[in-house]
Amino acid sequence: MYRSRLDKSLDKHTLDYVSSIHDDLQIAQYDIIGSQAHTIMLYENKILNKAETKKILLALEKIKKEKFVSSDSEDIHELIESLVIKKTGLKTGGKMHTARSRNDQVALDLRMKIRDDINTICKCILDFIETLASVAQKHADTAMPLYTHLQQAQIGTFSHFVLSYIDVLFRDMERFYVTYGRINESPLGAGPVGGTSITIDRNSTAKMLGFKGLVENSIDATSSRDVVAEFVSDVAILMTNLSRMAEDIIIWSTSEFSFVELADKFSSPSSVMPQKKNPDLLELTRGKTARVVGNLVAILTTVKGLASGYGRDLQEIKPSVWSSSRIAISSLVVLNAMFATLKVNKQKMKKVASSGYLVALDVAEALVKQGIPFRTAHKIVGQLVQGAHQLGKSLSELTLGEIKKSVKEKGADPKKLLKIISSTNTQTSLKGRTSQGSSGFSEQKRMIANRKSKAQAYKSGITKRTNEVSTAFRGLSTKVSSLVK
Repeated sequence: MYRSRLDKSLDKHTLDYVSSIHDDLQIAQYDIIGSQAHTIMLYENKILNKAETKKILLALEKIKKEKFVSSDSEDIHELIESLVIKKTGLKTGGKMHTARSRNDQVALDLRMKIRDDINTICKCILDFIETLASVAQKHADTAMPLYTHLQQAQIGTFSHFVLSYIDVLFRDMERFYVTYGRINESPLGAGPVGGTSITIDRNSTAKMLGFKGLVENSIDATSSRDVVAEFVSDVAILMTNLSRMAEDIIIWSTSEFSFVELADKFSSPSSVMPQKKNPDLLELTRGKTARVVGNLVAILTTVKGLASGYGRDLQEIKPSVWSSSRIAISSLVVLNAMFATLKVNKQKMKKVASSGYLVALDVAEALVKQGIPFRTAHKIVGQLVQGAHQLGKSLSELTLGEIKKSVKEKGADPKKLLKIISSTNTQTSLKGRTSQGSSGFSEQKRMIANRKSKAQAYKSGITKRTNEVSTAFRGLSTKVSSLVK
């Protein structure tokens, strides 16, 4: 339909090569809604009369309900326009595309699709945060070892571990929340690259479609994809964080740790070994993360060398966007359900946390409170741990004589050391940990309440944004209904 300058149509193989119809099905409804807003704007500016407007809008309403079949159109924009012309005739339908281009159309559809995806992803993140907050509240006093370098480091609580995930997810959501503002600007009316001489009202279409403003510069509006790359970058960071969560649970669900157990419905068996209960869901989260990172690289590689002005290379970005959105949403939904049913082995966690030398830092800090320099205290406790390790004992099992033999540091009082060691355990460690953001009991209670409140505040913001778009679309639908009577 668009080949006015060219003598011949594309052959089948070439058409298959250039066509994006299959990928464009994701934005078909957005293209129809955008065309409705554009048509009404043309009517409001006396470029279309009421009879023409009615015919075009009625045709678009019918197309909304149709199933798109294969055609010789190069993309969804051409297909929808051709269907409108088929239903209304060229004399009327041929006017719908006045004062716009496929270039600003595709930019518009992308932004509308991503805008909705951001709101969906944010809702999924907040649902996940609420689930994790419930898990944290349930396990605010569940002692466990915390790790650095996958070596036991300090005594903590399972809630503290879960809260660390919550805070990461809040940052993920905030990235999407900010990106939404940059996405929520309309490029429609920018034309192919330099605007139009026809009198149009770009702000009118932006308002009808629920946008807060315009991508004003016509070159920027049609050729820039930085906000698309930003969105997929946000998804890639989110998925990287989800992948790290998945890896933790994979490790902790092993027989060697046995800290947690996945529900059967989130596990997979072996085709050969009857005893196996594999965390395939979590492994797939790691694998899908790699795909999203690949999508981001594909987008950045596409745009890095393009001259200003639309290039058909940009068509290849769309599948990467759809894939990234789909993976993010499904991963959040599945991991949310998995954590809601996760079985936590409190006894095993407490046993491991109580054994070994996890109170070593607490003992050193008790010495500091008695006026001993930290570096000296560090050396004293290090000698205690070394002595206990050689004897195959925990610190609390050391006798006075063994303490005297282990500690070589001058000024160390073995009797005071014995008193500190005997009075330091898992409970006293967690009660005494009061620094802001620590794993102590008091901080767990405060942080859980704070995160729950924060989630509710963001939920209100996401609901407001979703309602703003829905309200705009309802207003557009009302205008359409009024004009087609």
